[in-house]
Amino acid sequence: MSLPMDRGRWPKIRIIAYYLKTYQTSRQWHRYCKYWPHNLNAKRAGCNGILQFHRGTNIMGLMTAKAYLESLDDGRIVYYRGEKVANVAEHPDLGVCARTMAVDYEIAENPEYRELATVHDADLDEPISRYYHKPQNAEELLKAHDLIVTSTRMGDGIIPFSHDIGADALNAYSITAQTIGNPDYIQRVENYRRYLKQTDLSTCAAVTDVKGDRMLRPSDPGQAHPDQYVHVVDRNDRGMVVRGAKMHITGAAYANEILVVPCRAMSEKDADYAVAFAIPANTPGLTQICRPFKSGVGPLEFPNTRQHFIHTDSLIIFDDVLVPWERVFMCGEWQHAATMVYNFALLHRRTGVAYRIPMSEQLAGVAMAIAEYHGVANAPHVREKLTDIIVYLETLRSLSRSAGLDFQMRGGMAVPNPVVTNIAKYHFASRYHEMVKIIQDLAGGALVTAPTYKDYRVPELQGYIDKYMCAKKGVSAEQRMRLLDLIRRIIPAENETICLHGEGSPMAERMTIFMEGRRTLAQCMKMVEAQAEAV
Repeated sequence: MSLPMDRGRWPKIRIIAYYLKTYQTSRQWHRYCKYWPHNLNAKRAGCNGILQFHRGTNIMGLMTAKAYLESLDDGRIVYYRGEKVANVAEHPDLGVCARTMAVDYEIAENPEYRELATVHDADLDEPISRYYHKPQNAEELLKAHDLIVTSTRMGDGIIPFSHDIGADALNAYSITAQTIGNPDYIQRVENYRRYLKQTDLSTCAAVTDVKGDRMLRPSDPGQAHPDQYVHVVDRNDRGMVVRGAKMHITGAAYANEILVVPCRAMSEKDADYAVAFAIPANTPGLTQICRPFKSGVGPLEFPNTRQHFIHTDSLIIFDDVLVPWERVFMCGEWQHAATMVYNFALLHRRTGVAYRIPMSEQLAGVAMAIAEYHGVANAPHVREKLTDIIVYLETLRSLSRSAGLDFQMRGGMAVPNPVVTNIAKYHFASRYHEMVKIIQDLAGGALVTAPTYKDYRVPELQGYIDKYMCAKKGVSAEQRMRLLDLIRRIIPAENETICLHGEGSPMAERMTIFMEGRRTLAQCMKMVEAQAEAV
């Protein structure tokens, strides 16, 4: 089914109205009115009010952080710790996550970062999020890289996730549509991109299926049930109906849109599992279950007035969800499922290595600080450990930027060098545990045995703790214990799994490095064969 519009410059009202008309209940119309910063009162006008409202010239464009948070009160189905959440933005834990995501919107509002966070779109003649712009050269790739790094630093090592990974999926849609050569898909992706440019909605990518038996294909009758991978169960004139579940989906509970991507190569028998589409987070039939997490400084830690930044992940259940055709970007093209997975993985790993630069800066910072506090920073064996951390950080920085400089063009956009990007991700993931071990070694046993803040507040104990928990001269017990608190917060056990498997496991990177690097091996072999035969 094609969109009933040409490729020219449609007025904003028409493209927005086309997307909105597929969500025809009054309740959903009201929810969608809340997605833009200038129309928070338009919901009272109903359907016609929305259409009239968007005829104005200044009602679209960049969303504010406030409007983003208000947009989350849209009736989505989210469960956390066994309870249904009425409004994720106002929830004591999930609200922390939403405010973390809001950092991206705050950056775009900040004059200091506006040029980095936005791009002037010539077609719309207005600024848009840099994430929804198709990069065309190394400079634009590096600016996107710098935006990820900057926003993650502002989040104290936590990336906001409001646009970046959703944009990775969007760009994977675009490249794959060009590869398939289906004009309907190409037009749908471009219309959806324009929609995101105009609305500045937050997006996330839903990639990993629950899988069941990993040794069996999605359609194999040996699977416990046919819904281990998201798949099509019906098609009608309105769209396709999908069923299944995706897991490990970061930010989905507080994103506006969920962009679904297949997670593996498919066979012809798996055609119904070769699907890619985008839907609002409040679409009927969607249910999310969030993992628990620590949403702030605990009662046993020293108080800290800095904003706390954190994310959680969802198990997303698709219970016969209707996806309108204009939001479908793959449906049955099993030969191209691996292409979409590959394109997403490349772009997602670029994002991953960029946001892990500030994370690695934190590791370097606490390693140096605790070594200084303990008076051992100049000990030869400690200098060796600190050198390892410097090599780790600077290698990641250099590889991340190099991937953008040595870019390739795919599907009408610049993408980072695939080999260098995967080497960077492999470098980070394969050596992360070594860096944690160095920090644990430098921090010593006090990292797990030190008294708590509550102990410190007991009058008869505070003098003893001040005396015996101080570090070298000039470093108080409180300074040392606060740093130990921070170390425990930035290297929790779950991070060891997240850093290993996020954006794909080390083996996935190695497979891609070999696949993309075979040409280099062939060139090198040809060179040495010529040298060996030289007379």
